[in-house]
Amino acid sequence: MDADNNTDGTTPESKADTETFTKVKSKKTQKRKREQDAGDMDTEGEPVASKRPQFPPISGDKLKGPDEMRKVAVPAHRYTPLKDNWLKIFTPIVENLQLQVRFNLKTRNVEIKTCKDTQDISSLTRATDFVRAFVLGFQVEDALALIRLDELFLESFDVTDVKPLKGDHLSRAIGRVAGKGGKTKFTIENVTKTRIVLADTKVHILGSFQNIKMARTAICNLILGSPPSKVYGNIRVVASRTAERF
Repeated sequence: MDADNNTDGTTPESKADTETFTKVKSKKTQKRKREQDAGDMDTEGEPVASKRPQFPPISGDKLKGPDEMRKVAVPAHRYTPLKDNWLKIFTPIVENLQLQVRFNLKTRNVEIKTCKDTQDISSLTRATDFVRAFVLGFQVEDALALIRLDELFLESFDVTDVKPLKGDHLSRAIGRVAGKGGKTKFTIENVTKTRIVLADTKVHILGSFQNIKMARTAICNLILGSPPSKVYGNIRVVASRTAERF
C-alpha cells in the first residue's frame, strides 16, 4: 500500500520543502519593471501647456531697494589732509555721483550713503574707492581718476611680503624703491603710467591692471636687490611692447 501511495517517488518531507520554497525574480526582470513604472509616471506627470505669466514692470524705486552705506576708516595722520581737502572730496561725490557723505567724528569714519537721487548703484563703490585712495595717501587729483575712468584699480602689499627683511636691510630696500629724492619712484610712475605711494613698509599702486602688474614687478625686483638701472631697462622694454600691442 505504501508503494501505491508514493507513486510519484517523492516523500512527504520533500513535498513540504518544495511548497515552502519561493522563486526569486531575476534582476533583469526587476530592472525592466522599474523602467516601465518610471515611463508610466513620466507620461502621467506631463505638464499641460500653459500661457507664460505676465507681470507688470517694476518701478525704479523698488528696483534700487533700501539705501546702502559704506564706511572708510581714517587713520590719525590723515585727519588734517582730509580736513584741508574736504571740499574737493565732497563736491564730486555729492554733485557728480548724487550720494550723501559725512565724516563721523565719534567713529572717525567717512560714511557714504545712497539716496533717492542716486541713479547708478555702482556710484557707491566708485566713491568708496575714491575716498580710500585719498586715505592711503594719494593726491585728490589722482584719486579722482577712480570716479572719472573705468578699469582703474588699487593694489596694496607689504615690502616684507616680497622678502622677509628686518632692521637696516628693510630700510635699504625701501630706499632702493624710493631712490634719491624719489627719483626711482617717479621714473617707475612715468614709465608704467601709475601712481605709487610708499607708506612705511606698505606700497600702494593706483592704475590699470596691466600697468599695476608692470609697476609691481619693478618694485619687487628692487626689493630683491636688483640695481635701478637694470629695472629701468626692463620696464622700458615691457612698456614699449605693450604700447606696440595696443
